[in-house]
Amino acid sequence: MATSHPRYSKQEFARRGDALYERHIRPVVEAGNPGKFVAIDIDTGVYEMDADELVASDRLFARSPQAQIWLIRIGSRYVRRFGASARSEGV
Repeated sequence: MATSHPRYSKQEFARRGDALYERHIRPVVEAGNPGKFVAIDIDTGVYEMDADELVASDRLFARSPQAQIWLIRIGSRYVRRFGASARSEGV
């Protein structure tokens, strides 16, 4: 697989990914999919969803080999958490 290099600063990457998710993707995927991952190409808005983030990312790369992927976990502010914490979000 070809390596895709970031074309944006971290801030611009996050701004684009969050904006696409909030405006176009969240209303479509949120209901009934808590805890699933959404991989979004921040250049095109194309996305894939799966319970496994690598599966979602791989499917998106198969569709768009040059994708700039922003990953979001439905119903959570975080994709992953590190360390001990109470699981209050249910995901």
